[in-house]
Amino acid sequence: MAHTPDPIADTPTATDQHTAPDATSRRWLLRGAAAGVAAIGTAALLHPSAAIAAPDNTAPGTHGGGSAGRVPRDRISVQLYTLRDQLGINLESSLAELRHIGYTHVEHAGFVGRTAAQFRTALDNAGLKATSGHVGIPQPFDAAAWEAALADANTIGNRYIVNPLFGLDFSTFQPIRDAARYHAFAKDLNRAGAIAKRAGISLGYHNHHLEFIRQTGPGSAGGTRTGFDIITAETDPALVHLEVDLYWAWRGTADPVDLIHANRGRIRQVHVKDVTVDTSFTTAPFADAGQGVIDFGRIFQHAREAGIEEFIIERDDAGSPPRTPADALSTARVGYQYLSGLTF
Repeated sequence: MAHTPDPIADTPTATDQHTAPDATSRRWLLRGAAAGVAAIGTAALLHPSAAIAAPDNTAPGTHGGGSAGRVPRDRISVQLYTLRDQLGINLESSLAELRHIGYTHVEHAGFVGRTAAQFRTALDNAGLKATSGHVGIPQPFDAAAWEAALADANTIGNRYIVNPLFGLDFSTFQPIRDAARYHAFAKDLNRAGAIAKRAGISLGYHNHHLEFIRQTGPGSAGGTRTGFDIITAETDPALVHLEVDLYWAWRGTADPVDLIHANRGRIRQVHVKDVTVDTSFTTAPFADAGQGVIDFGRIFQHAREAGIEEFIIERDDAGSPPRTPADALSTARVGYQYLSGLTF
């Protein structure tokens, strides 16, 4: 069942750190999320502590992420978008705190007003590696601009570069429902992926919930294909891997385990964020990892099948009122402790 988001009211601001015009803000996602959780009926996604628990039909030998069903600590990362306000207050001390928590890897979402070289120096001083970064591919596609972004990514030391957002028409702030636009974007992803591969970097695609809306028009198979269907079918797995945001897949009523089965070996990164158990819907429904209803252990039993190499903690509202910048560090701490202690 495809979930249709609520009307979008919030607009992007210049303070957000994603670098592409179509990826400058996620604030528009929060309002739709708050009202939509109640409508999600994918019971198989719920944690066993929730009202409905689904059976786990995992086949033997499919455990991933390390021996005895654990996430290796050197594969745990954090998306720095979570700490965007905290980084703006004091980049150096914030990065040092992440290293103190236990992180060795991070995923950046811009350079916090620094050059790529300056940001790399701050990471090196903290003992961190930005193995991944969010950078939107230019729209319309511009090979020279993309090569410049890849040069920055190599300066930082990125192994992965990930397009953070598609599916929203920024002229109307409505979800894209025209299959032709997804077809065109898939071609651009392949072009960008080929250039990235020559630069020694793997291009990934990060989902939200909008991609799981069924499309219309030519190439939509009579309205039965979602945007995610088009992207995964029409991009070359050798050029474009997937960074599945488990929260937003859940919000789009897509079972992450089904996504793994359909994209074996292609899901090299996952974003780990949770859905609150709060039923008042007075706040955005994000929760720190392990504090909500998503059964991550059930998903990670299939990590080897998926091909997961990085488990990335994130929380979109970590620095937004009523939460404070300091709460973002708490989110990072809780997430690291949860993943490093999880067994499945």
